[in-house]
Amino acid sequence: MTARPSPGDLLVVDGRASVQFAGDRALTFRVVSVCDQPTYAGWIWLTGYVLDRRGQATAKREIYVQLAGLRVVSRMVSECRRQSEVCSAAS
Repeated sequence: MTARPSPGDLLVVDGRASVQFAGDRALTFRVVSVCDQPTYAGWIWLTGYVLDRRGQATAKREIYVQLAGLRVVSRMVSECRRQSEVCSAAS
């Protein structure tokens, strides 16, 4: 990802974004806010919610990650998480 995330974006945060999220510590993250304070080039502070496999928020966190390592979850997947009954019926 090269553009700054926006509130509402659903991201995969793994070892590409920061070593602390490598392996089984990777998470799905719904962005609530993006800090405007200057940081090291290519790094960014994000506030948001960690989501479980069902798309339910389990914890609010503030994370410091490399922008280039963030991956956006596809819109179709994020819509399915919000409207699981509709997606289940469509399959």
